[in-house]
Amino acid sequence: MFQDITVEELLEVQNHKKITLIDVRSPSEFKESTIPGSLNIPVFNDEERAEIGTIYKQVSVDAAKERGLEIMAAKLPSFVKSFKQIEGDKAVYCWRGGMRSRTAATVLSLMDIHVNRITGGIKAYRKYVLDTLDTMRLDHRQAFVLHGLTGTGKTAVLQQLHEDGYPVVDLEKLAGHRGSIFGHIGVEVSNQKTFDALLLERLKQVENAAFILIEAESKRIGKIVVPDFLMEKKENGVAIVLELPLEERVRQIMKEYAPESYKEQYLEAFNLIKNRIHTPIAAEIANSLESDRFEAGIRMLLEHYYDPRYKHTLSQYEDSSPIVVSVDHVEAAVNAIKEIIDRNGKEGQP
Repeated sequence: MFQDITVEELLEVQNHKKITLIDVRSPSEFKESTIPGSLNIPVFNDEERAEIGTIYKQVSVDAAKERGLEIMAAKLPSFVKSFKQIEGDKAVYCWRGGMRSRTAATVLSLMDIHVNRITGGIKAYRKYVLDTLDTMRLDHRQAFVLHGLTGTGKTAVLQQLHEDGYPVVDLEKLAGHRGSIFGHIGVEVSNQKTFDALLLERLKQVENAAFILIEAESKRIGKIVVPDFLMEKKENGVAIVLELPLEERVRQIMKEYAPESYKEQYLEAFNLIKNRIHTPIAAEIANSLESDRFEAGIRMLLEHYYDPRYKHTLSQYEDSSPIVVSVDHVEAAVNAIKEIIDRNGKEGQP
């Protein structure tokens, strides 16, 4: 028979051995939010779930259960086969640890496939995430906070530092959003539930580090809200201001945003901000984008829109004596930041 396990017990066990998590909810539910790293082997697909829900509401609970059993019986061989292909310990869950996960665990146990069932399901996991983030503090760690005008390669720098083993918490990556009006284009945007889960997972991965590296984000990244304790850490962290030449910034933006691949989306997004730019300049930017002269359009956007806005934000840190890193390219910025961290004993003391 299967064994029930709480979210807290699961996480404790995962500290010692690998457990493959399987979300048995429908694909759309899985896409909306899940436990990071989970596989999706649905008991019902979206159409089947909708059908059963309609029967539940319009006919009866028993009729819905009967239809559910019929659907499950038809797909039983492929369902069991999917689980047989997964080696090692396994745990299944659904929305709140109800019928779908119980049915899956029962069927699998009858086929001599042992699984754990997470009690409370994704609902219990969501509560665990919110409760943990609500009480989390980073008082024992310093933060190095990367500032810089748009296009200075902050994301590329953080990605390289992460690959090199530094304790980076890349909020934009977790949010699936670059933070600007164009930030959602060409990326898979996270919702708040997904962001919170990924953030907690990353913070636990770096919980023993003496410091963390983050970008100077605002409270909102797209539609995502960053927790207060991280905003406080950002405001009290060691500010590192990255400076790159204008042409290199344009090159970085071209590389990261790939405007030639998403031209219509970028034009649509630009229309949302063009009224904030002096009319003749806005018209020239629009013309550049429409005629595929993206470098020229980006350069004007930086000079006439983003730079004035971000210089005002950066001015708030003048009293904190930020460390300025003025280099010609991203690779040099990575090396310079490593030196800053090493020079400060990796304790964050400037």
